[in-house]
Amino acid sequence: MAKRRVLRPSRILIRLRRIIRNDQLILSILAVFVGAAAGGGVILIREGIDLVQAVFLGGTSENLIAHVTMLPWWQILFAPAVGGLMVGLFIFYAIPGRKPRGVAKVIEASAMQGGRMNFRASIGAAIASVASIGVGGAVGREGPAVHLGATFGAWFAQKLHLTRSLSRALLGCGAAAAVAASFNAPIAGALFAHEVVVGHFAMSAFAPIVIASVVGTIVSRVYFGDFPAFNIAKESLASFWEFPAVIGLGIVSGAVAIIFMRSAMYTEDVMQKVPGPQWVRPALGGFLLGAIALVFPQVLGVGYDATDMALNLELSLSLLIMLVAMKILATSICIGSG
Repeated sequence: MAKRRVLRPSRILIRLRRIIRNDQLILSILAVFVGAAAGGGVILIREGIDLVQAVFLGGTSENLIAHVTMLPWWQILFAPAVGGLMVGLFIFYAIPGRKPRGVAKVIEASAMQGGRMNFRASIGAAIASVASIGVGGAVGREGPAVHLGATFGAWFAQKLHLTRSLSRALLGCGAAAAVAASFNAPIAGALFAHEVVVGHFAMSAFAPIVIASVVGTIVSRVYFGDFPAFNIAKESLASFWEFPAVIGLGIVSGAVAIIFMRSAMYTEDVMQKVPGPQWVRPALGGFLLGAIALVFPQVLGVGYDATDMALNLELSLSLLIMLVAMKILATSICIGSG
């Protein structure tokens, strides 16, 4: 039988324990470094996406629609296809396992792998995600950011040979800081990490995750400024009779979420049956995405500018309904094709 590897504390951790003699305080100090690293990772992802979008589509995430509508049809059609081919080749030859990675991998690492993650594969996944979104991929940048932030937490834990519980806490710190830095929302980041990644609200992990979330937000605000993720039109409820509409919105949103998840899984199954090498599928997905974008350019990229237009009542109801269907289709194609 193979001998089970015993993890021994690193020299750095031993010295910290001699000075501080409190694992909770040590974890809080490490949370500061993880939060700063995750915040820096979010900055790199956002700037990387804008750089690739400027090259392929001539705009950034904040003004992508305005630039895309001025592009020739062939560029809208083929830019995602060419970019998809590049991403497919990169994933196939550079990422272990030949699969893109996201939030699901972080949850798996927390629940089943003791907070351990493959650093090389995670960095490769971040590069592939930046390229995918940059060429118009209809997916969010928060998933790659969470994966990268959690990777930094796992890296710190691995280098210091932390226990399983401490490693999971640092993993949650990285995820929390990434969400907080992405949305400029420290409370949302902390809640996301506790509910989705760590899976509990134990006090042993609560303080470090909150600290990392705040640090990630600070790093993001220093670089981008203190601005909300979305600018919402100032409207107020006229009466209590409008609350049923809010309840209806929740029901419809839940149904749309189920449709989206099943659509993504079905598209992935269909793409698996496409003949040819695996690295061709992202190119096919990019071509189909470009075809949709010829009519609905709002589906390209992370969709922040389209979301702002919707929140500020700049899109018609008929277009909004069509965009719900088209965005689900476009995102399912992107996820399903890899």
